[in-house]
Amino acid sequence: MCLFEVLNNFFREYLSKKQILLLQQAYIVARDAHKGQIRLSGEPYITHPVAVTCILTEMRLDHETLMAALLHDVIEDTSTSFQDIKQLFGKTVAGLVEGVSKLDNFKFRDKQEAQAENLNKVIMAMVRDIRVILIKLADRTHNMRTLGFLGIEKRRRIAKETLEIYSPLAHRLGINHLKTELEELGFEALYPNRYKMIKEIVKTYHYNRKEIIKKIITEIEYRLLKAKIPSRVYGRKKHLYSIYQKMCLKEQWFHSILDIYSFRIIVHDIDTCYRVLNQIHCLYNPRPGQVKDYIAIPKVNGYQSLHTSMIGPHGIPIEIQIRTEDMDQIAEMGIAAHWKYKEQENSCITTQIKTKRWIQSLLELQKNTGNSFEFIENIKYELFPDEIYVFTPKGSIIKLPTGATPVDFAYAIHTNIGHACIGARVDRQPYPLSKSLSNGQTIEIITSPRAQPSLTWLNFVVSLKARTKIRQTLQNLKLENTINLNSKLLNQSLSKDINIR
Repeated sequence: MCLFEVLNNFFREYLSKKQILLLQQAYIVARDAHKGQIRLSGEPYITHPVAVTCILTEMRLDHETLMAALLHDVIEDTSTSFQDIKQLFGKTVAGLVEGVSKLDNFKFRDKQEAQAENLNKVIMAMVRDIRVILIKLADRTHNMRTLGFLGIEKRRRIAKETLEIYSPLAHRLGINHLKTELEELGFEALYPNRYKMIKEIVKTYHYNRKEIIKKIITEIEYRLLKAKIPSRVYGRKKHLYSIYQKMCLKEQWFHSILDIYSFRIIVHDIDTCYRVLNQIHCLYNPRPGQVKDYIAIPKVNGYQSLHTSMIGPHGIPIEIQIRTEDMDQIAEMGIAAHWKYKEQENSCITTQIKTKRWIQSLLELQKNTGNSFEFIENIKYELFPDEIYVFTPKGSIIKLPTGATPVDFAYAIHTNIGHACIGARVDRQPYPLSKSLSNGQTIEIITSPRAQPSLTWLNFVVSLKARTKIRQTLQNLKLENTINLNSKLLNQSLSKDINIR
C-alpha cells in the first residue's frame, strides 16, 4: 500500500474520509487486476495509473474522476469488465473508465484506422462527460514522460499524434500546464536534434540576460509601488516548442524571437489591470496597434488577459501580460478550474458554458461526417487556437478562427444567412467569398432567398459551424433530389403501363 500512501498525502488535502476510502478500494482493485503486468520501463504496471491519478489530483479533480483514473486500464488490459466496475463503484465511474478504454475487441484494417476510431470514441465519450478527456490527457502526459522506453518509430508516431490532437485539445480546454508539457515532450521525441539545439541556445540567452530581466522587473515593481498598486511581477519563460513554431510558421530567426523579453503582472481585480496598463505605458513606449484586450473579449477557451508590446530600456522589445489571480488560475487550469477553484464560480462557469457549446458542436459534426478519418481531420482543423475579431455593419463583434472567410462570417451570424449568402462587402467594398478576413474588418453579407450552399464552399470555409451546416444541407438536398428523381421515374413508368393497357 506504499503507492497509495503517496496518493493519500494529496487526497487528505481536499477529500473526505469516505471519498478516500472509496479511492483506496479502487486502488486495491486496480493493483490486483494489474498484478504481474510490467511496463517497458521495468516498473510494475500499477505505477502508471497511480501517476495518472497524481496528475489529476494536482488539478484537484473529484473523487469519481480519480477512481476512474486508477481503474482506467483495467477494462482494456485485464479480465475485469465494465459490469464488474459498475457493480463495485457505480455507473458513473464505470462510464468514465469505459470512455477512456480502447476498442480492442474490433478488427481494424491498420493502425491508422484503429487510431481514428479510438479517438472518435474518446471524443464522443467526452461529449457525455468532460472528465473522460481530462483522464485521457493525464494518461497521455504520463505516457509521454516515459516515451523513451519505446522503439523509435512508435515513439515518433505517438509524439506526432500528441502534437496534432492532445496538446491542441488541452489548449482548447484551457489547461495550459498540460498543453505546454505535452508540446515540449512531443517536440523532443519527434525532433530530438532540433529540440536539443534550441534548448542550448535558449540556455545561453537566459544566462547572458539575467541582469537585464532583473532590471526591468525592478523598474516595473517600483513604478507600481509608487502608484500604490499591489502586484506580482515575474519574467515569463519561452517554451521551446513555441519558439520552434514561430520559426517555422512566421519564418523568424532565433534572435528575433529570443530578443523579446516577456513578463507577467498579476493584480487583484479587473479595474487594476487597466490601471497597470496605463502605468506601464507611461514607463515604456507602447508599440502602436499592439495592445490586445482579452479581458473585454476573452479567447474561445475562456482565457482572459491584457497583452501589450513596448520598447523598453536600450530599445529592448518587451511583451507584458496583465491579469487577475482568477484569470491566472483559469489560464493554467481551464475547464479543470471548476473543480479546483469552486469559490470563483463566475469565471469557471463562463469557461464551462463555452466548453459545453464547443463539445455540442463536435457531436453535430460527428453526425454529419462519413467516417472516423474525416471526423478526426475536421477535429484537427477545429483545434487551431488563433482567432480574429470582425464587425457586423451595426458594430457587433464576431469572433472567428484565423483564415475565416465571409461565408464563415455569414454562418456565425445565423445558419439561414449562411445558406442564403451570394456575396459580401468588406469595409464597403466588394469582397470574394473565398478570401480570408482580417482583424477589425466590417463585413456585410448579400443574400438571396433562392440561394443554396455550394459544394465548393467546403474548399475554403474553416469554422466548425460552417463546415457542419454546409455538409448537412448538401446531404439533405441530395436526398431530396434523389426522392424527386425516383418519384418522377416511378410516375413515368406508371404512365407507360397505363398507355400499354
